[in-house]
Amino acid sequence: MAPFYHFSATRLRGKPVSMADFTGKLVLVVNTASHCGFTPQYAGLEALYKKYRAQGLVVLGFPCNQFGKQEPGSTDDIAQTCQINYGVSFPMFEKVDVNGARAHPLFRYLKKALPGVLGGRIVWNFTKFLIAPDGTPLKRFAPLTTPEKMEQAIIAALEPQAGGESR
Repeated sequence: MAPFYHFSATRLRGKPVSMADFTGKLVLVVNTASHCGFTPQYAGLEALYKKYRAQGLVVLGFPCNQFGKQEPGSTDDIAQTCQINYGVSFPMFEKVDVNGARAHPLFRYLKKALPGVLGGRIVWNFTKFLIAPDGTPLKRFAPLTTPEKMEQAIIAALEPQAGGESR
């Protein structure tokens, strides 16, 4: 089993979830924030999730308050912002740290597997990690990369599943 599937996290409402629950799915892990200039990306992430969910895409949102204190709210505040303002239906998790000594183990793993240009640190909210259906980390996207600009990478990663052929 790929290392990705050994991790777990807690949903916004307190339910623990194993990443193994997403075996066989294309997973997009995103550190999010409700009061950030990139917060409107929630709408694009939700659109991707709805468009490709039937083909196996799942988006996992992890709120983080480490960048400019842009996720100061409670679990209820986060849920309300996601649902009311952006119609988010993809799984959202409890607030986590993504850098430093208290970084969630999943983000420690993802940063090591896909270090990015600044030596592994996550530099801001809405950094995104695409994980293949077999649990292999595929690609890291910067906060500036909109969900719409990730669509071709998602399609390419989903293609082998669709017809049983690889590119």
